[in-house]
Amino acid sequence: MSQNPNIDKKPKAVLAAVQLPGVSDADHEASLKELERLCTTLGFVTLGRISQKRKALATGTILGEGKLKELAAWTGGTGIVRGFKKEAGEDDEDERPEPMHPPETRANVVIFDTEITPTQLRNLEDATGVEVLDRSGVILEIFSRHARSREARLQVEIAKLAYLAPRLRASHVGGDRQGGGIGAKGAGETAHELDRRRIRDRIAELRQQLESIQHEQNTRRAQRSEVPTVALVGYTNAGKSSLMRALTGSEVLVEDKLFATLDTTVRTLLPETVPRILISDTVGFIKKLPHDLVASFRSTLDEALNASLLLFTVDASDPSFRSQIEVTQAVLGEIGATQTPSFLVLNKVDQLEPEQKEALAQEFPEAIFISTRNPDDIKRMRELILGFFEANMIDKILLIPYTQGKVLGMIRERARVLQEKHEDEGTLVTIRAPEEVHAWIEKQLTRV
Repeated sequence: MSQNPNIDKKPKAVLAAVQLPGVSDADHEASLKELERLCTTLGFVTLGRISQKRKALATGTILGEGKLKELAAWTGGTGIVRGFKKEAGEDDEDERPEPMHPPETRANVVIFDTEITPTQLRNLEDATGVEVLDRSGVILEIFSRHARSREARLQVEIAKLAYLAPRLRASHVGGDRQGGGIGAKGAGETAHELDRRRIRDRIAELRQQLESIQHEQNTRRAQRSEVPTVALVGYTNAGKSSLMRALTGSEVLVEDKLFATLDTTVRTLLPETVPRILISDTVGFIKKLPHDLVASFRSTLDEALNASLLLFTVDASDPSFRSQIEVTQAVLGEIGATQTPSFLVLNKVDQLEPEQKEALAQEFPEAIFISTRNPDDIKRMRELILGFFEANMIDKILLIPYTQGKVLGMIRERARVLQEKHEDEGTLVTIRAPEEVHAWIEKQLTRV
């Protein structure tokens, strides 16, 4: 029996993976640890792992025959795929592996650290006797649970339906899912095609709804296109939401979970500057992020594409953060945001030893080292953001006639007023602003 009664209330999973040539032991271990964290986020208890080094994935079952039986020992399955070894009707009982655990503590789901084809799904569920998920399926389920806004829910449902469509007939755990059954192949095929058509129709309907929302999003972006914008980008759980809260004072969700934030949040940098600077938080990235999700969240990721500056946020305390940087760069490359100016922000440095921090400073000399818990670090971060936007600004002294006092109010909204002095003919102001703002001011002053 389980020592912890709470474990019995949660799905129990065993993880499975293949280490292919070219993948280091460290990267393989980091990927499995990340998969375990994904499972924890989903509410699973991980009982164990099965890993195998192979030159290539086994075509029908991913794992080799021996490892497949070892996996089945965790679930109470046969470890055999029907049709692979024996003819139908022959007794497979002598081939059944000895279960490693009594029924109440066996795994009731197997999760593979790779994408599974429909045929592999059918074979693996046949061999293990339990539900089988792949990494993409787990990520999609997490996204489904964490999506809060209507836009995010639509995006996730589109990706989930695209993922499920080719797998409709593959999984047979828990009963025949074809709708036909033995001896009713024709009816089953009809039900299957009907399901696929319904999915296609539903995806088309969802995309229409999403396009309407995205049109509104694009209108809002156009309205703030002249406002300086900073986008926080990076791996999931790198601390973007914590940095967002520290820079803007907003009550955004901060949790130590993967994909806690799926909805883009836009807030004003505080203390407020003139002109205002907007900070946007974006969905986190992860290895092997399903392409359908990247496509569905294109609108959300466009916040990064349209930003003036990216804060490339990294959890410096995570040993695998270098590979996480590569993943983030790859996704940004997919959406065409690699040319946007960026700062590399190594976050959570309060969790590093002094020698670790010193080594990272030598490796990443241009990085900004911060802890979102340190007010001095946040103040320095704010000054760097201000410095970036003011780098190309020009200081000019202008005399604003008292008869055009309305223009002075408009200037205060668009430029930083460094000095203000009242003269006999009007107000003498020293302002700092981009060249295009100065041109706009001069145009206002020449109007009669």
